[in-house]
Order: sequence, then C-alpha cells, then structure tokens
Amino acid sequence: MLKQIEGSRAVAEAIALCRPEVICAYPISPQTHIVEALSEMVRTGDITPCEYINVESEFAALSVAIGASAAGARAYTATASQGLLFMAEAVFNASGLGLPIVMTIANRAIGAPINIWNDHSDSMALRDSGWLQLFAENNQEALDLHIQAFKLAEALSLPVMVCMDGFILTHAYERVDMPSQALVDSFLPPYEPRQVLDPDEPVSIGAMVGPEAFTEVRYLAHARQLQALELIPELSLEFSQCFGREAGGLISEYHCEGTDTVVVALGSVLGTIKDVVDEMRASGDSIGVLAIKTFRPFPLDAVREALGKAKRVVVIERSFAIGQGGIVADSLRKALAGLHIPTHTVVAGLGGRPITTVSLERLFRRALAGELENLSFLDLDHAAVDRVLAHEREVRRSGPLANRLVQEVARSSIRIE
Repeated sequence: MLKQIEGSRAVAEAIALCRPEVICAYPISPQTHIVEALSEMVRTGDITPCEYINVESEFAALSVAIGASAAGARAYTATASQGLLFMAEAVFNASGLGLPIVMTIANRAIGAPINIWNDHSDSMALRDSGWLQLFAENNQEALDLHIQAFKLAEALSLPVMVCMDGFILTHAYERVDMPSQALVDSFLPPYEPRQVLDPDEPVSIGAMVGPEAFTEVRYLAHARQLQALELIPELSLEFSQCFGREAGGLISEYHCEGTDTVVVALGSVLGTIKDVVDEMRASGDSIGVLAIKTFRPFPLDAVREALGKAKRVVVIERSFAIGQGGIVADSLRKALAGLHIPTHTVVAGLGGRPITTVSLERLFRRALAGELENLSFLDLDHAAVDRVLAHEREVRRSGPLANRLVQEVARSSIRIE
C-alpha cells in the first residue's frame, strides 16, 4: 500500500510487521520518532505479543535486548551518535555472543563539539564491532532493509545495524510502498533461535575465554561475517521476487559499465550524486556511481569487479578518520590492490553540511580533469581554518577550538557578503 509518511514512521511500521517480541527504547535524536511510534503501537495492541521496555540509558537498551535475545525473543532497539558510543561495550557483547538483534542507527555526528545533524561518524566508529552494517539510500530502502535485517540476523545468529541518515531520511516525508502483514510473514518466518538459554539445558554465556581459545572465537566471528557476503545477495533476490522491488544487496551499480570515472558513496547522498551524474552524462561525460549497500562485511570482491576497469575512483565520505583520511576509501583501496586505479577521498557533509549539486558537479569536473588530490574536503572554508592555525601559532592559550573556528567562519561569511 502506497503511503506518504515520515521515514521514522515508515521504519516503525516495518518493524511492527516483523513481529518483534521485545523492544527496548531510550530516545535520542534523530531516532526518537521511531521508538515513539513503536511505543504507541504496542500500547494500542497493534504489536502483540510484544513487551516495550523503557530504560534509563542507551547502554541499558542494548543490554536488555541482549538478555531478551538470549532468552529466545525477537529483539529490536534504535540509537544514534553518542547513544551508540555509550552502548559500545554492549555492542561488542551482542556480536560476541552471536545474538540476532536488529538495531536502527539514525546516523548523526559525534561531538565534541556537540552536533545533532547527519554524518556517518557514529556507525563508522563501531564498524569493527562484529555487527553487520547495511546502509539505506532512501526511506523505501530503509523500510525494506529492516525486513531483510531480521531474516539475515536470524539466519546467521549475528546482530545487524540498519543505518539511515538522521533527519535527511528519518524526518523526511516520502511516498513508500508499505507491505501487508501477510507478505512480510511469507518472507520472514517465526523466530527460531539457533542458541537460547534453556533452564532444562543450562549453559553459561559470556564466560571468560583465555588465550588458548580467544583467537578461534574471533576467527569464527569473522567466518560468520563472510557467510553474510553469500547470504545477503540471496536474501536481496528473494526479497525482490517476493515484494516486486529491489532493495539492499552488497552494492548497486549505476552507469558503471565502460565508465572512466566512478563515484562511490553510502546513504542518502547517492540520490544527489545520481542527479549530477545524469546531467553530466547528458553532456557526454563518462561517469557513473557505485553505491555501497553493505559496509560490514565489506564486499571486496564485488567492489573489485565493479570498479576494476575504471580509470579513477572518487569516494564521497560522510565520516573522517582524523590523522589518517577516508574510512570507506581505505576499504576500496584494499579491494583494488594491484590494479593501480587512482582513488580519491573527498570528505563531505560532516555535521550535516549540505552537499549541493553545484559543489558536486564542480568536484566531478575536477576529477575528470585529473585535478583532484588524494584527500580533499568539499566546500572547506580554507580562510577560516588558516586564520585559526595562524592564531594558535601566535597565542599559546587560544581558547576552545570550536568557539574560535565558529568566530572565524562567521568572519568569512560577513566578508563574503
């Protein structure tokens, strides 16, 4: 059924269709509307049987989900930004225990300085925690990925993060095709846990593991992630056959065949990038787009096959490894090892800064002309940054960096006007 609906509400309704048995909630922007909607549906009996548990922190939310999943319940929670970092210990515990929890990440920047707007710093900070990470391009895909996530998690007994851009998707009203309960039930079977706490067969979980076995535990976690590389395309195909539309998978190619320059990105920025690429291709430019749908496990072979004949790759990053560079680009360079394809990292959209079609077209034309550096920052205010650096060289006690930079950016804006 077609509905004009907020992204958060669409995800909440998709979660409800998956018949969760325990929902653990601690609100933090921009995921709050998801758990609010779910609380209302539990209260009215639209999700039953289901226990909705209000907790005192994000750490508690995932801890309760861990207990519920270990006891054999289909468990769900959601978080963002500092909330994800606060539950970091539990994040590692959930994957280490092999519990099929599904968690929405409404991607948001991490402070300091405090920032509530979108980038990918939060989920990227925990990219190696053992969770599968799926990235949604739009609200329809966010809805569809959550349905797939439960089946994927339960097939492998691994937790899954479904990442959707905060505010850009969570608070945007778009038309989505909401499936029926019967259709979701035909795709997602009732939860049958691969491991469960049973009083009749008592076991210990989370026990101490010494040096003699810890490496093997980690290897088995890695092996399960590799199994996901095979299962995700199968589930995506099954989903498209069942629901009549494509969603998810490992990657998605857009005009990549025979293209000289390929732009790589994750999340909602892909829509803007595709608009720019369409206009440039209409002018005769050889440029395409590769969307990374699954970031963990990273699809090295699929990426290598898709990009192996490109002359250059431009990676649009909505996160940044300080002191090192691009996070996604690092994985791409590993995938393309030995092919000698120049790979350029462009950090963009940090803290919710708009990524405009004008800026992207200017960037892509520089790429086609071979003028891009290995690492660059889209729309960086170089004048403001240079003044702060100069001030710090002259004055030992220069005050908080964020305050100083805000002042300098304001000065730049006034000068431009």
